[in-house]
Amino acid sequence: MTRATTVRAVLAAAVLLVSVFITLTMSPRLGLDLQGGTRMVLQAKDSATVAADRETTDRTLEVLRQRIDSLGVAEPVLTRSGEDRIIVELPDVQDPRQAAAVIGRTAQLSFHAVQGAAPPGTDPESKPESKPEPESGSEPGSDPDPAANPEKSTGRLLLPDEQGTRLDLGPTRLSGAGVKDATAFFEAQQAAGWTVKLDFHKDAGKDWTKLTGEAACHPAGDERRRVAIVLDEKVISSPQVDPSVGCQAGLPSGGTQITGSFTAKEARDLALLIKGGALPVPVEIVEQRTVGPTLGAAAIDASAQAALIGAAATALFITLVYRLFGALAAVALAAYGVISYAALVGLGVTLTLPGLAGFVLAIGMAVDANVLVFERAREECQDRPTRSLRSALTTGFQKAFSAVADSNITTLIAAGLLFFLGSGPVKGFGVTLAIGVIASMFSALVIARALTEIAAGSRFVSDYRGVNGIARPGSVRTWLTRKDPQLFRKPVQWLVVSTVLVAVAVAGIVVRGVDLGVEFTGGRLVEYSTSRAVDVETARSTLADAGFGDAEVTTAGDGDISVRTGKLDNDGEYALRTALATEGGETTKVRDELIGPSLGDELRRNALIALGVAVLVQLAYLAVRFRWTFAVGSVVAMVHDVIIVVGAFAWLGRPVDGIFLAALLTVIGYSVNDSVVVFDRVRELWAGNRKAPLATIARRAVLQTVPRTVNTGMGALFILVALAVLGGDSLADFALALLIGIVVGTWSSVFTAVPGALLLERTTTAPPPVPGKSSRRARAPRHDPLDNGARV
Repeated sequence: MTRATTVRAVLAAAVLLVSVFITLTMSPRLGLDLQGGTRMVLQAKDSATVAADRETTDRTLEVLRQRIDSLGVAEPVLTRSGEDRIIVELPDVQDPRQAAAVIGRTAQLSFHAVQGAAPPGTDPESKPESKPEPESGSEPGSDPDPAANPEKSTGRLLLPDEQGTRLDLGPTRLSGAGVKDATAFFEAQQAAGWTVKLDFHKDAGKDWTKLTGEAACHPAGDERRRVAIVLDEKVISSPQVDPSVGCQAGLPSGGTQITGSFTAKEARDLALLIKGGALPVPVEIVEQRTVGPTLGAAAIDASAQAALIGAAATALFITLVYRLFGALAAVALAAYGVISYAALVGLGVTLTLPGLAGFVLAIGMAVDANVLVFERAREECQDRPTRSLRSALTTGFQKAFSAVADSNITTLIAAGLLFFLGSGPVKGFGVTLAIGVIASMFSALVIARALTEIAAGSRFVSDYRGVNGIARPGSVRTWLTRKDPQLFRKPVQWLVVSTVLVAVAVAGIVVRGVDLGVEFTGGRLVEYSTSRAVDVETARSTLADAGFGDAEVTTAGDGDISVRTGKLDNDGEYALRTALATEGGETTKVRDELIGPSLGDELRRNALIALGVAVLVQLAYLAVRFRWTFAVGSVVAMVHDVIIVVGAFAWLGRPVDGIFLAALLTVIGYSVNDSVVVFDRVRELWAGNRKAPLATIARRAVLQTVPRTVNTGMGALFILVALAVLGGDSLADFALALLIGIVVGTWSSVFTAVPGALLLERTTTAPPPVPGKSSRRARAPRHDPLDNGARV
């Protein structure tokens, strides 16, 4: 065993030991879509006096944290996203109505002098302080338009008191910031019922004494002897100053009490809001997602089963194809699973449902590097049958490295776009995919290489060619060599076939239309599970009778009911659920997604930007690494794949949402990956034989890389079929998009990218590539220390 092999083996053992330790001692951090709960995205809004920037959003976040902590939610998570958004995660909260009500209220508490009754002629029923309805249909605290309330802009308020009498209030004399503490208690002695007691800070207490002292200068019974306590522009209490209080004397500065026929819950909520403090700026709920615990548990079980079955099928397949070396690659694949899982847990990555699917998918894609190496080693053994097994294996690793690096970099680009341009759980898919790519490279280039080099040093493995798996060409390679099909005599005919496929896909998009999910259109999508079976027509009729005639009702999962509506707040959702329960009995909310129109527009725009950036970045990278003609051919094939996948979903009537976007960007990475492998071989062969026709070089390159493409695709297909069958509705569309993408991508990398590049090469006068250092190193591998060079 050489020194390099020893270093790789020691490094692999050390990383595996650390990974096993992390796996056994740490638990994964599950996202709300796996553990169940509610996730809200709050948009901070400018008020009349304060702009919603990073600083005010941070202060708003801290106020919200105090409010949510007081609700008793276990381990809530609040983080700022960007400059003016706050993400709130509430584990195990299935009915977010109370949380949304507490979060959304601005809790702007103020104390005012009453200047008298409102002037005659004002409508006592009008409410100049009322706010416009928020676009998302939730219960946010939105700031009123000052132009619609001229009294507020001049410092005056015309508000009804507790009995509906309209009062003319002076400017704010004391704000909620001066309140030190607020507690709810039951006042039995004076029969006041539930009351909220306020304790002031020192300076605020003096202002309170001064305010009540001025009010005491007016005669008893006069409206001006009252002090109005206003919360969110609603008078919650307007008591008269006691007749025993003298003019300018005022009430004691320690505090006061708010009475108002409160229930116990109302008093506690009011105390909570006042104690938590006023929000520096109003907030609006632009996104709200609720997932039941059973859905998350089912997704975890389904993903685990798909991972085990798919990984076992993949391991069995590569063992049958590559014999002993395939079995060693399967061991490295198992090590990859442990390392990538440990990396996710150790780095504290939140594992979401798309992220879980990405972890499972990466298992199937992790064999790609091993397949590339083994196929190159087979070629070396076929070209030079007398060379040692170890030498052929070393050359295989060296020649395959550039293709492995390029293909993984293109996948990392797709993962980066998912992270930076995706939203919510889709970001988790990008992180998981990136970690999987890095772990797979370590698995192939360190673990699998150490194992195969140790095995190659054995005389038994070296002598018995049928055992090691790479000393003899595979059946696919043998068949292609015997048939030697002339693929690119007429490259235009392949482009015509691809054009027809694209035309069919575009027809589906135009005729059937793309069913954009609620994530891209805005609105609300709720999935219910009922104790009694309810068919769609009955559910639709029941909801129409309850006033939800515009709701789209469909089936979901195992007999569940899915309801999609436009604007619907939390109270409306409760009413909808109650109506459905009249037919279905006990009705449980399985999944709930609320997206505001503004956020839907933003997500749809970001999705288009992500696709556009993906095309441009991949084009730029490929243009640097390859000839521009190869880069354009690869990007044309990539766009071809994207259009066909979207068109297939249009014909099938499947929804296009954030998870579909994650699948589409993964298809882009996979498509470019396949094209990179083919063009990398074209470049190598053309540099070695610059006078040969490019069509002949391309044919040889395709025939040499087809075994790799087939074997790698089979590994991914095993995983995706398992996900499609076992993953349920949550993962079925994701797996379906990738299944279509991999099949189409395999076709386009050969019959779209290569013919396109051949046609473009006819328009350029650039010379063939010059053999580089990497080519010379590939032709003259390092000396094998176990091979003394002697030949008989």
